Amino acid sequence: MANYAKVINNVVTKVIVADASYINSLVENEPGIWVETTNASTDWNYDGNNFYPPQPFDSWTLNTDTYTWEPPVSHPTDGNPYTWNEDTQTWDNIS
Repeated sequence: MANYAKVINNVVTKVIVADASYINSLVENEPGIWVETTNASTDWNYDGNNFYPPQPFDSWTLNTDTYTWEPPVSHPTDGNPYTWNEDTQTWDNIS
C-alpha cells in the first residue's frame, strides 16, 4: 500500500492509500493521473516532478530548489510571533 495523489490540471484533487493494482484500475475509468506520493495534500500543485502547496499570498514566489513559497521580505528572527500582511507586504507582530 502507498499514498497516491489524483492530479487534474496540475492540481491534487484527492489523496488515497491503495495498492498499485487498484490505482491501475482507476486509470482507465477516471480523468487525470495518479501519482505515488509521500507528502502531497488536496489542493497542492504538481509540476510533473514535484508536489508543493498552494501559493499562500500573491506576492510570494516559489523557490524551485526547495519547492517552498518565500515572502518578498524575510520573516523576522527575533523570536516574536508574526503574521504576513499582504497589503503592506510586511510582517506584523501579533504579540
